[in-house]
Amino acid sequence: MTIKTKAQKGLTLPLNQILDGDCIELMNSLPEESVDLIFADPPYNLQLRGDLHRPDNSKVDAVDDHWDQFESFAVYDKFTRDWLKAARRLLKPNGAIWVIGSYHNVFRMGAELQNQGFWILNDVVWRKSNPMPNFRGKRLTNAHETLIWAGKSEHSKYTFNYEALKALNEGIQMRSDWMLPICTGHERIKDENGDKAHPTQKPESLLHRVLLGTTNPGDVILDPFFGTGTTGAVAKMLGRDFIGIEREEAYRKVATKRIAKVRKFDNEALQVSTSKRAEPRVAFGVLVERGMLRPGEELYSLNGRHTVKVRADGTLSSDDMKGSIHQVGAHLEGAPSCNGWTYWQFKREGQRVPIDLLRQQVRAEMAKHA
Repeated sequence: MTIKTKAQKGLTLPLNQILDGDCIELMNSLPEESVDLIFADPPYNLQLRGDLHRPDNSKVDAVDDHWDQFESFAVYDKFTRDWLKAARRLLKPNGAIWVIGSYHNVFRMGAELQNQGFWILNDVVWRKSNPMPNFRGKRLTNAHETLIWAGKSEHSKYTFNYEALKALNEGIQMRSDWMLPICTGHERIKDENGDKAHPTQKPESLLHRVLLGTTNPGDVILDPFFGTGTTGAVAKMLGRDFIGIEREEAYRKVATKRIAKVRKFDNEALQVSTSKRAEPRVAFGVLVERGMLRPGEELYSLNGRHTVKVRADGTLSSDDMKGSIHQVGAHLEGAPSCNGWTYWQFKREGQRVPIDLLRQQVRAEMAKHA
């Protein structure tokens, strides 16, 4: 497909397509502030000097492609500056970016991110459970890569699905060091000759964690260095839209074929754990207004020690205190605070029921009509 390199107002986004061409020109041709997240795996500028061999004298299939060759650090820095500027222009005000690199380039990218006004949120160490050994024995084995997650600005209200990542990690808060294997076996895509289709193909597990944690279904994700399409494949599975940019024809062919085979998970499977803070706020008085609880009705504390009455304005009254469900609960328990929603219960058919059940009913109705 052909896209004019000058940005056009009202230009339709080429969703779920792989664009052929220079990433900077193509990004500058797309509508401003139209993308929710960017995942970028740019050339690392490895500065390799000659071939690398194993102890048995077999040659290592290292990254020596022309796209990873830069004349100097100054040339690489200009490239980094230009593509990050184009990327920032594309991000929505509350958008974010992930970049990944090795020690060769990640520090240079981190500095440029800050120079351009991005706000760094985390750096993540991807610890490779099966790294390539250091065959020459002159340095430590390079067993990790670094990802940087940054908001478009300090004030961006970026997406972070904290509870979903916590659930993914067996109920423990997700840390910033991720132990994941590199691509091997069936996941490693091969070309017609049986060789690696791409020397730095990223594992789907890495993109699954990134996209699950920092995007929502329906979000638009741009990958300006698309390669064999890991970002697009995972985005499609998770119900996100993607835009890929890749100038190498061989990689585009592999990615197109790969993504065509991917099936999106059904809508129910795409739902993830959410924080209660992210749920719509429901005031206790709404339950009274709607007749779900009546003025004068009694509420009972969870421990059974206290009884209060509901008032018409959504407050509670005890023998010596009047106030909100939280204030009265805290006063009766002699505590600095109290979550009234989990502390108070009402009676129906002789059974005590948490008032939070009524709040959840209201929230369900709100979601249905949202």
